Amino acid sequence: MPIEIRELVIRAVVTEGPSESQKLERLLAEIKREILEECREKMKELARRGNDR
Repeated sequence: MPIEIRELVIRAVVTEGPSESQKLERLLAEIKREILEECREKMKELARRGNDR
């Protein structure tokens, strides 16, 4: 199950050390990974459904 975006925002804000822009870059990269993973899973599911016909 994908991580909620709200949790990602909290994680990025709480992280100490890097600058705000670095935190945001990490956050956006994590969100992108989550979205891409979800899309891959949906595509696999659609492919399986297509093969069942």
